[in-house]
Amino acid sequence: MSELHASSTHLVLIPSYNPGAKVDTTVHNAREQWNPVWVVVDGSTDGSAERLQAMAERDPGLRVIVLPENRGKGAAVLAGLDAAAASGFTHVLTMDSDGQHPADLIPAFMAASQAAPDAMVLGVPKFDGSAPQLRVQGRRLSNAWADLETLWAGIGDSLYGFRVYPVAPLAAIMRRQPWMRGFDFDPEAAVRLCWAGVRPIRIDAPVRYFGRHEGGVSHFHYGRDNALLAWMHLRLFTGFAMRLPMLVARRLTRRRDQTA
Repeated sequence: MSELHASSTHLVLIPSYNPGAKVDTTVHNAREQWNPVWVVVDGSTDGSAERLQAMAERDPGLRVIVLPENRGKGAAVLAGLDAAAASGFTHVLTMDSDGQHPADLIPAFMAASQAAPDAMVLGVPKFDGSAPQLRVQGRRLSNAWADLETLWAGIGDSLYGFRVYPVAPLAAIMRRQPWMRGFDFDPEAAVRLCWAGVRPIRIDAPVRYFGRHEGGVSHFHYGRDNALLAWMHLRLFTGFAMRLPMLVARRLTRRRDQTA
């Protein structure tokens, strides 16, 4: 493992649930680009927790947090946020454990965050031929709703989980309400952070989907997860309506500042 200077403010946070063998490569690639890297094992039963713990014993730049039962992606991220805050970190870069996200872009995303620490850095996915078209088309609807709910604040893609978040505002938002604990975490985090005044910075990032023959593992359930997203957007639209005067005033203020 290459020796990298350990950041005292920014870490890579990888929530992981039964990811298969891909998590080993994902963590290795992330550690080649950044120090430290933390993995939150969300109640996995596939033996990955033991493998990751063995890796961490050999690598001081890797920390593994094991949750006793599966709580959902957002809950795993929140556990990581709480641990990060307790250790003095101010920002986390979240990435999936299945190898879909580009580890080689970690330094660029971290640099963008370090240059604008009050912002969130959101990846904008660039899909190749491996992407299931049904999911690519379906996410456009969720993105359209997220744009409306933020008055087109510039999220870009509401579902892509390769992002740098400021720890304090995200953790505070999550502690105030019971949502954002599962598949709904990524889009709701982006929308609610925009409501809180956290500015999005967008960076293009490639996405690679792996088939089963390549060791790919998917926990996406089309009916269940789309129903969860529909319920989420119903809640967010209600919140948007309540915040509309504030969002309009903020947008007009920013436009005036840009033209001044």
